[in-house]
Amino acid sequence: MKSSSFEQFPIRAYFSELRNRLGIEVVSFSGFHPNPDYESVVRGEMLFQQAECDCIFAVGGGSAIDVAKCIKLYAGLSPDKNFLLQKPIPNDIKLLVAPTTAGTGSEATRYAVIYHNGEKQSVTNDGCIPQGVIFDPSFLTTLPEYQRKSTMLDALCHALESLWSVNSTEESKEFSKKAIRLILGGMDSYLQNEEGGNCAMLMAANTAGKAINIAQTTAGHAMCYKLTSLYNIAHGHAAALCVSVLFPFMVNHTDLCIDSRGKAYLEATFAELSDAMGCADVFSATEKFNSILKKLSIASPQVKGEADFEILKSSVNPVRLKNTPIRLDGTAINKLYHHILESQE
Repeated sequence: MKSSSFEQFPIRAYFSELRNRLGIEVVSFSGFHPNPDYESVVRGEMLFQQAECDCIFAVGGGSAIDVAKCIKLYAGLSPDKNFLLQKPIPNDIKLLVAPTTAGTGSEATRYAVIYHNGEKQSVTNDGCIPQGVIFDPSFLTTLPEYQRKSTMLDALCHALESLWSVNSTEESKEFSKKAIRLILGGMDSYLQNEEGGNCAMLMAANTAGKAINIAQTTAGHAMCYKLTSLYNIAHGHAAALCVSVLFPFMVNHTDLCIDSRGKAYLEATFAELSDAMGCADVFSATEKFNSILKKLSIASPQVKGEADFEILKSSVNPVRLKNTPIRLDGTAINKLYHHILESQE
């Protein structure tokens, strides 16, 4: 498994020499889309079986890793039926990954995302979790500026959302806070494409991935997917726009708390989040998040018309809303989307 940027990396030489050095045959698979579709998984699974491969090594961003996860997960299933409709059979296939972006944290989670008939399909299975991960900060040196920013914001949104998720645990919250501190502490160095900053961001994305593997994401991600496809912006860009309005909304509506641990617990969690962000209070934390977006020039897309809001509102996955500690109904979701896009109306 490799991304389109694979040829630029020194690790390419390692794979090309495996046959001569160790007699290991390497079968290459690429050509999937940034938002990988089901057909890519089918082609990869077919090649894996035909070539009689016994392990998978994915080098790339979240898309490459998600495709690799699904190929492993669906090994042994009937090719004559839709893989999405079959129950995965546990297998011993080793999955190793080398992330070339610092954002998705896919290398640390049991989740994968693929698209079938244009609709996002969330795959969840412990069998997806890679057995080994290689972190190399040099992989990040060729990232375009926009992708560098958006993937970092995706990791930050993972850390924030998992921290306030109703599914959070003490373990996941420690992962979340560690990731927040790593991101904010290494941000400037990372944006300057320095080795130390790149290394810190790889660790931050992985740590945030461990947090969402336990706590899952919330409304910020539930609301962002259609923004991504409707306006052709990066996933992290869309998630950050959603979190930028969701965060202050929740802070100002703790009376709508639906976390079984109660309003006081939620407010204490916001205090922990503020501390992790280096802020005196949660209101300062919301302002700091928005100041980061302004600094990065992360702007709202141009709304096409009122019909956009109906499309956006109807796209929200209610399952992820249940992870959100504040009750959100259709009216609130509509208001949040208007807030996201209001500067462009």
